[in-house]
Amino acid sequence: MYDYDLLVVGSANADLVIGVERRPAAGETVLGSDLAVHPGGKGANQAVAAARLGASTALLARVGDDGHGRLLLDSLRSAGVDTVGVLVGGAPTGVALITVDPSGDNSIVVSPGANGRLTPEDVRAAGSLFHASRVVSAQLEIPLETVVAVASSLAPDSRFVLNPSPPRPLPAVLLAACDPLIVNEHEAKVILGDSAIGDDPEDWARILLAKGPRSVVVTLGAEGALVASKDGVRRVASVKVDAVDTTGAGDAFTAALAYRLGTGASLEEAAAYAARVGAAAVTKEGAQDSFPTAEEVDAL
Repeated sequence: MYDYDLLVVGSANADLVIGVERRPAAGETVLGSDLAVHPGGKGANQAVAAARLGASTALLARVGDDGHGRLLLDSLRSAGVDTVGVLVGGAPTGVALITVDPSGDNSIVVSPGANGRLTPEDVRAAGSLFHASRVVSAQLEIPLETVVAVASSLAPDSRFVLNPSPPRPLPAVLLAACDPLIVNEHEAKVILGDSAIGDDPEDWARILLAKGPRSVVVTLGAEGALVASKDGVRRVASVKVDAVDTTGAGDAFTAALAYRLGTGASLEEAAAYAARVGAAAVTKEGAQDSFPTAEEVDAL
């Protein structure tokens, strides 16, 4: 028996957001709105998204012993995430400094902080969490060697889901563990590198699959998604909604897909559900604040 439907291993950031009339040029100072501080980071986002859907969820991450760390712990716990794996100390909590102009364009500077101190040793010390988890999900806002350690720490029957964001070339041992590898268009092209050909997402999915993952999902925004496995490539339809804010939608998609795979859904079924979750998330502003409950997804 598994204690957790999903273990997320990844980042936890405080998002510091300021609205500006225009983003400053070099050497220029501009006045902005009041500072808004939100819990974020791809790891924390995925954990909250899954817990909102009803998944029994744990997070393995590192935050600082500071106010931003306490903000993140409070947010995770209020969503129902088990924070037994959230380590505290070693560096300040990771921070994303975000300026947003009236058109919605943003500029972001990320200080990884404690996220950069989540080590392979931390992963190995959390072996009991891995053996208690049906599915394990990770991203690349923590050191790559730590993600490789995650892939080698899985319980015999558990499943590994990776969203390689921010994207970078991946070692073969990590690709081979992915079931699925979840990428958007930009991430697909970075990982394909010189193997990228044309603008056909079906081709991207096939070439990515040939690089070693057991399955691949390519997200296509309003156009839905593609799922690829040994059974072929299939398209998953999108859900038409009036988008308000796409922040965090990819994290919600990945969390929902990972959770549903753990319940026994096929890859295509899980991706279709995840598309509905992602669609619900873009109808509200913010990242974690926009993540829907299972009831809200059913009503969509």
